[in-house]
Amino acid sequence: MTPSPAGEGFKTCADTYAVRVSFPNKYRLHFSILVSISMYKFLLWAFLLAYSHPSNADSIKISNFSNNSLADWQVKSFSGATQYQVVHLNNRKVLKAYSLASASSLYKEVHIDLHQTPYLNWSWQVDKKLNIKNERTKQGDDFSARIYLIVKGEWFFWQTKSLNYVWSSHNAKLTAWPNPYAEKNVMMLAIRDSTDKEKHWYTEKRHALNDLKQYFGKDIRYIDAIAIMTDTDNSKEAALSYYDNLYFSEQ
Repeated sequence: MTPSPAGEGFKTCADTYAVRVSFPNKYRLHFSILVSISMYKFLLWAFLLAYSHPSNADSIKISNFSNNSLADWQVKSFSGATQYQVVHLNNRKVLKAYSLASASSLYKEVHIDLHQTPYLNWSWQVDKKLNIKNERTKQGDDFSARIYLIVKGEWFFWQTKSLNYVWSSHNAKLTAWPNPYAEKNVMMLAIRDSTDKEKHWYTEKRHALNDLKQYFGKDIRYIDAIAIMTDTDNSKEAALSYYDNLYFSEQ
């Protein structure tokens, strides 16, 4: 998959936007509007700080596959359609993902304060691994399973950042590398690799706040969205995976 000249096309599932207002030869009015917007944001922030109470919840649930519904998830297609559905597996309801030469994701817009709940937790299982020789190339940018965090750019789409936790076929566990489609903004981190068992559930816990700081070099407090994807559009292979129990926690 080749990115478009506008910079889209890489598999980050982050749709951001910017609004630009201009008034030719009326710079004073333009400046006044910018100041007013900034003052509004400041007053809104001050109000929320003064009157809102931070949640004391120990965890924030992201997935709820037990209700058989994906209504609160959106689909983002890059190439074809990965099949996502809630199924019964080993007496539990989980998300099934099947990809055949396709790449589409499920993503959910959530606002997570990582200072309160810095840990991302999830369970996953891969039934069919991929035979990828080099995942650091565009031709090898396919994964049987991946979960990624999205931090939207404040003004421009190219400021959007994403950290991908992946089940790797080529790289060893805890190896990190820049995404071949968006090297500066998207990082890949192998959580599982080819040595791990197929058809076996693994439960993960990652300190997302620390991971974002380590791989992007700065403190990133808020998450704007989370996505799930099983994709094989580059390799043209088939992959079957399952996901369950995604949530953020204090510990």
